[in-house]
Amino acid sequence: MFAGYLVNTWEAATIVAVVAGVAGFFIVLRGAAFAAHALPNGAFAGAAGATLIGANTILGLGVFSLAGAALIAALGRRARQDVATALTIVVMLASGDLFLSRTSEYAPAIFALLFGEVLGISSGQVVPTAAIAAVCVAAVLVLYRPLLLSSVAPDLAEAQGIDTRFMDLAFLVVIALVTTMAVPVVGSLLIFSLLIGPPAAARAFTDRPPVALGLSVVLALLSVWVSIAASFETNLPIGFFVGATGAVWYLAGHVRTAWAGHARHPEPARARRAARTPRG
Repeated sequence: MFAGYLVNTWEAATIVAVVAGVAGFFIVLRGAAFAAHALPNGAFAGAAGATLIGANTILGLGVFSLAGAALIAALGRRARQDVATALTIVVMLASGDLFLSRTSEYAPAIFALLFGEVLGISSGQVVPTAAIAAVCVAAVLVLYRPLLLSSVAPDLAEAQGIDTRFMDLAFLVVIALVTTMAVPVVGSLLIFSLLIGPPAAARAFTDRPPVALGLSVVLALLSVWVSIAASFETNLPIGFFVGATGAVWYLAGHVRTAWAGHARHPEPARARRAARTPRG
């Protein structure tokens, strides 16, 4: 499990988990799950185009991710962000279909980019992954206070002089960079599990933003570490365990929320049970 050939796997997966936990906290807080799903899947088309012309895959992912973020920001208004996101992913996937139609030698690369190739990470991939991750985390730290305020109270943020449209664009750029970093490692379909499952659970366990942010990172790390170990022991795909652990964290958070609500307001539940009890 800790053999030399798996060192790159542990390092790259750990880096991705940390960044997914940080960015995912704000994705859940801002209700931006659709954008977090659309950009990785749409950026996949950029990787297809890069492979077609013989360019670096990460370059293709980066170009399409950033272009997608800019397009969502340009088309979207606050009340119609979902429509802008949907139009963006349609354009990007249509481009991907065009690129794929021009080659017949892309099947293995398609599978790797959809579901990740974490066991095949090379030393040369760890360095750019770490570099992009550092940029993402630094950007979130710099923007933390205005990003947090614009996420939970956009009207108050505007009243305090914060440009919420700029915050929207800046955060979309962060998601685009996370996409560029994570897709070659865990795949465009599975990064969504790390971006949503652990952060959503963390928010259910605490309403203190710094604590929830830290817990989100911890749960994301546990997800990838457990997934790598379980995959090694069972010879089953890592992606299955990544998705399963994300669902487990979310379910645990949902149960915690329900239990806390019941503990705070026990009387209505007792009253309903009493009302259903037949009287003799």
